[in-house]
Amino acid sequence: MDCFVSDFATLADAFASRELWRIVGLSLTVSLSAAGLATLLGLPLGAALAIWRFPGRGVIVVAANALLGLPPVVVGLVLYLLLSRSGPLGSLGLLFTPGAMIVAQGVLALPIVTALAHRAAEERWAEYGDALMDLGASRLAAVPTLITMARAPMLTAALAGFGRTVSEVGAIIIVGGNIAAYTRTMTTAIVLETSKGNLPLALGLGMVLIGLSTMICASAFALAGRSAWTPGGT
Repeated sequence: MDCFVSDFATLADAFASRELWRIVGLSLTVSLSAAGLATLLGLPLGAALAIWRFPGRGVIVVAANALLGLPPVVVGLVLYLLLSRSGPLGSLGLLFTPGAMIVAQGVLALPIVTALAHRAAEERWAEYGDALMDLGASRLAAVPTLITMARAPMLTAALAGFGRTVSEVGAIIIVGGNIAAYTRTMTTAIVLETSKGNLPLALGLGMVLIGLSTMICASAFALAGRSAWTPGGT
């Protein structure tokens, strides 16, 4: 009983620490930025792949789906080589910064968003494409129209991208360095604190990570409106 009370008190202290909430703030900034970047690029790219037919289109579609399981450590290693001082992008000075972490997470999330968006847009295009063309819509104008028509699965694609970014560890350790008060996120801190035996802080971060990701996803679905989920909606 005394051990349980002690662990509870230690966990409460962890929640009260400024370090924990600094880590949480950085994690949300990096993950939301990367997910937003992947969404802004992935949704229109997926819709465009559903509308246009051009040489190499099939290869891009297959690649987007094949890269759904892209190994994070490989992405981190490639970006490290590109962003290091001797690399072609070393002059940008991004290595071991939050910017490099955003790029790494964005690269991992982009194939997920693109593949899911393509599937959703392809279904809508097969059903409504001819009607849109008959109404005089250009293929370029049809891209945002398809995204709007398929807003429910598009939202799912965006949230899947966020799920990938917020849970990422391997790539951001490599390009971010897990530097205290600068590039340390919830996932990298959990790994570090667990290895140090600081289980209360690791557990506290884990609880916050699950709570925030669940709250953000639930809020996004709620804000999307019921019309997107009704049988008559799109």
